[in-house]
Amino acid sequence: MRSEKQVYDTILGFAEADERIRVVTLEGSRTNVNIPPDDFQDYDITFFVTDMQGFTADDEWLNVFGERFILQKPEDMELFPAEEKGFSYLMLFCDDVKIDLTLLPLELLDEYLTWDKLVKLLLDKDGRVGQPPVPTDIDYHLQRPTERMFDDCCNEFWNTVPYVVKGLCRREILFAIDHMNEIVRKELLRMISWLVGTEQGFDFSLGKNYKFLNRYIPEEMWRRLLSTYRMDSYLQMWESLEQCMALFREVSAEAAGRLGCFCPPYDEKISSYVIRQKTKYQ
Repeated sequence: MRSEKQVYDTILGFAEADERIRVVTLEGSRTNVNIPPDDFQDYDITFFVTDMQGFTADDEWLNVFGERFILQKPEDMELFPAEEKGFSYLMLFCDDVKIDLTLLPLELLDEYLTWDKLVKLLLDKDGRVGQPPVPTDIDYHLQRPTERMFDDCCNEFWNTVPYVVKGLCRREILFAIDHMNEIVRKELLRMISWLVGTEQGFDFSLGKNYKFLNRYIPEEMWRRLLSTYRMDSYLQMWESLEQCMALFREVSAEAAGRLGCFCPPYDEKISSYVIRQKTKYQ
């Protein structure tokens, strides 16, 4: 694998030599001092250019960055319509380096600098950026919930549990798994993160997809949380759902006490509903 210096030398050497590229920035985990570096971190690079069409007309210029395993161009896909501005090249190279390169028109530079605070200026040929941004992950810090937010989390969790039950009772396990993954577990993770915040403060990030959560919760809670990901049978799904409910019940009660929030009584009626349906259909 190329060293970090070799990758940056390649990227900036190309950018400095091409007059169409005026500004280069780095985003993401490589700008975040709170993320331990490793070989799997992407190089999230943005080129601000004067001629978008000149680059997007063909892909030959990308060869300068190395031999690729695969290339994806999100803005050039029909099945997965692009959600962001600009034109992107997601590239995995044969030496395992991963570069996600985005082209943006130069006139979007000022707007871009308001999108995310995890940005580092690598090249500014014309001195367009008066004050280079200082990367910070403050936008990703835990957020202390208001009482309304706390209630909304509880409501969303307990309101969705019956959908999981419906899928299990109908023997539609994919329906049940989808609601479990996309809503029920997400609200459980949110509630656990708030509990962590009451213990550790709300001035740090648990990482994308709560990837650092295990550092801040008891080993037993971590073990129970992982057990909810076992969903390869109807029996296992019922057990995972019940574990989710038990964890949410315990964590929300504790978090409510520490946050000074009222813990709404959605649990009792929904739990009795789950027991009744499981008894009838399992």
